[in-house]
Amino acid sequence: MTTRRDAVHDTLRQSEGFRSAQDVYAEMRLHGAKIGLTTVYRALQALADGGQVDVLRTDDGESVYRACATDTHHHHLVCRRCGRTVEVAGPAVERWAEAVGSEHGFTEITHTVEVFGTCASCSPARVG
Repeated sequence: MTTRRDAVHDTLRQSEGFRSAQDVYAEMRLHGAKIGLTTVYRALQALADGGQVDVLRTDDGESVYRACATDTHHHHLVCRRCGRTVEVAGPAVERWAEAVGSEHGFTEITHTVEVFGTCASCSPARVG
């Protein structure tokens, strides 16, 4: 891994949720890093290709990135308000994806599943 790619990866590791390339770039510059936005994009793409970061598309179509907490296949629960993200296993989803693919004659099935909601910290207090 290159030094700049390591620095981008370190910035993501210190973040709790998903971050845009622009956010990563701004934070790195704030801390004195001499890095260009194009270099940040390239580093994020290389990290994503290597499975070291997860990538989501926002409702606006922007890619956002997060350092993987685990090396195994996983899914995400993402808070719509604060961006807090929890990695979760989904064995039922795995079985469903394989079954649907097989039913339609597909092989080498892959998938991504992201579940969005509001975390307990952001949910309004319930009177009860």
